[in-house]
Amino acid sequence: MLYRYKMFAMCIVMTGLSATVSHADEGGLPEGKDIAQHVDDRSEGTAVSRYVQFTLTDKRGKKREQMTRTYRKDFGDVKRSVVFYTNPKNVEGTAFLTYDYTDPSQEDDQWLYIPAMRKVRRISSANRGDYFLGTDFTYYDMKHESDVEAGIYLWETLGREDVAGHTCFVIEATPRQENVAAELGYSRVQFWIDPENWMKRKAEFWDSSGNQLKTIFFNDIRQVEGLWTAHELVAKNHKTGHTTMLRMTDIDYNGDIDDGKFTTVGLRRGP
Repeated sequence: MLYRYKMFAMCIVMTGLSATVSHADEGGLPEGKDIAQHVDDRSEGTAVSRYVQFTLTDKRGKKREQMTRTYRKDFGDVKRSVVFYTNPKNVEGTAFLTYDYTDPSQEDDQWLYIPAMRKVRRISSANRGDYFLGTDFTYYDMKHESDVEAGIYLWETLGREDVAGHTCFVIEATPRQENVAAELGYSRVQFWIDPENWMKRKAEFWDSSGNQLKTIFFNDIRQVEGLWTAHELVAKNHKTGHTTMLRMTDIDYNGDIDDGKFTTVGLRRGP
């Protein structure tokens, strides 16, 4: 009797193992919403400062370069970030400030300071799909450089694909509300997520008419002070042939950043 019981128990265990292996063989993948949440939950540190060089290239290959000094800092229920343009002369002094609230029901605040106008202009949430100062990144892209804002999308896992030698989950995001899709200018987005570090390695965007709009690559991903960091972003606009590259240097997650930089008054003062 004891022998038959042991054999019965072993059969149950083997059946369970067989089912698990079968599920894996069928390509069982995590749900898209869970993958997206992993990306948003990844630590970005409580503050960071860095230099970011913008290289803008038109379809004829003509290049323009711009240098910025950027900062980000957590203030409890709001994450504040600011971009100061330092070079060339025609954009020097331009600054962009964002308040990103943890409460999803509260709309983010954004302000732009242009020295020639000598005033700070508030950017409405309805304009977050506008392109940022001649680049191929929108105001929304700039704010969500390293996350995906999981809560505003419906998610679906499409499969696995390699990007630059890294096996990634491919997930598709569709805005939950039509007004959000209209504001962002994206009818859907696909992300390639590296499960080794939950970083984006690639993103493809479709416009409101369903046409492919642009692709963003997240390159040179490595750790800085223990935090995974993309050191280069490249956005390629498929409609215009224009490309924007962001190159990050002197990244510091441990420095002390003056709170005054993250105010509309600080925009005028500069870095």
